[in-house]
Amino acid sequence: MPARPVVAAFDVDGTLTTRDCVLPFLVAVAGPTGLALALARRAPALAPALARRDRDTMKALATAAVFTGRPIAGVEQAGRAFAPRIVDRWLRADTLATLRRHAAGGDDVVLVSASYAVYLRPVAEHLGLATGRVVATELGVDGDGRCSGALDGGNCRGDAKVERLHAWLDAHHGGRPAVELWAYGDSAGDAAMLADADHGVWVT
Repeated sequence: MPARPVVAAFDVDGTLTTRDCVLPFLVAVAGPTGLALALARRAPALAPALARRDRDTMKALATAAVFTGRPIAGVEQAGRAFAPRIVDRWLRADTLATLRRHAAGGDDVVLVSASYAVYLRPVAEHLGLATGRVVATELGVDGDGRCSGALDGGNCRGDAKVERLHAWLDAHHGGRPAVELWAYGDSAGDAAMLADADHGVWVT
């Protein structure tokens, strides 16, 4: 029986990078003052979310604050401009070496993250990954090409990360059972993905 193809799924923030990339991107888009003012207007909802450490609600509020009404073309341009900062400054040497080892061995590498796909797609291009090797949080877009201020499908973490990775595997490899899955993550948001993998690796 032929060996199953190997897919290696890497979370980004804290696993592939040395820091969380979401907040710096929000600042890059809105500016520090603009972000502070936009979040201040949502303080009644933001304060309890901060107290609960509710990352899904915080991401949703920040997305609404920063992106509502912005042309998606401009946001994608900001993502392309932001990606080199990640590649040049924040990639972890140890995890990057593991990623490159998988790629050199012919394995299919995919970035799976709660970070925004608008900057992870160009990061993947910088890393030499094949087109479409990103499963991440997507921004909602209205019919006029402007951001709706909502997350398309919600935040890509926890069980949602597994569901979207399975959908990606369905499209690219004929489903989860058809592959040998390695997964790399570092937080509770990755736990479901690591548990689902044939080889789940906690990165510390």
